[in-house]
Amino acid sequence: MLSALKIFAKHVNAVRRGYKHWQFADGSSHPGFAEKPEENALWEYFKNHKTGRGIWKWNHYFEIYDRHFRRFRGQNVHVLEIGIYSGGSLQMWRDYFGPESHVYGVDIAAACKAYEDENVHVFIGDQADRNFWQRFRGDVPLLDIVIDDGGHLTEQQIATLEELLPHLRPGGVYLCEDIVCPFNEFSSYIFGMAQNLNARDGEEHHLDDRERRMVFRTRSLQGMVSVHLYPLVTVIEKNRAMISELVAPKHGTEWEPHLR
Repeated sequence: MLSALKIFAKHVNAVRRGYKHWQFADGSSHPGFAEKPEENALWEYFKNHKTGRGIWKWNHYFEIYDRHFRRFRGQNVHVLEIGIYSGGSLQMWRDYFGPESHVYGVDIAAACKAYEDENVHVFIGDQADRNFWQRFRGDVPLLDIVIDDGGHLTEQQIATLEELLPHLRPGGVYLCEDIVCPFNEFSSYIFGMAQNLNARDGEEHHLDDRERRMVFRTRSLQGMVSVHLYPLVTVIEKNRAMISELVAPKHGTEWEPHLR
């Protein structure tokens, strides 16, 4: 128990050190996010949307959206946004992904049902209610993209992630917005999740000289997803296929003696 506590304390200290070290780091030499992102179809839509149903997004989100969603444009893609508010973003997603897309919205406010039309299906429910998500999965068996812009409470975000990430099809994208404050509980959850990506529990296998390599068998999460962190946003991408092994082959003929 004492050893485990020491290990935990080291991790806590490392988190604190990383936070403090970069908290006031001088970023003047790095361009960072532009005040207005580079031109993309989503940004153009948002920039030119002056009337009609409201859309409220941070400017820097549009570069993130386009980076992770661009490959789905024009496809038979199934997109869910949680948190409908004034309904404008549902129209934006439909415009961006195209006429082959299927757009779904979820909100706790029953009045948001008014934003449903022939292209957009709206579900009313509490995103923290796991029974609601069980019913939703039955009604929407295919899902490629989730955008969580809902209640922003950490327990809501965690419950939604746990219920919907396994439901995403291979190659799918899960995006959670408006993650605010350092050491936010959802952020801590994501950091814990990401620790699994660095696991190395498998056995090393050294093969013959013609094909020398190291092989590690993956944990389920390690072979399934990647995690991307941005200001106020977390993106989790599912691999197109499960990776069962991490392989490091050696190429070349000249090696330092101690590295053979």
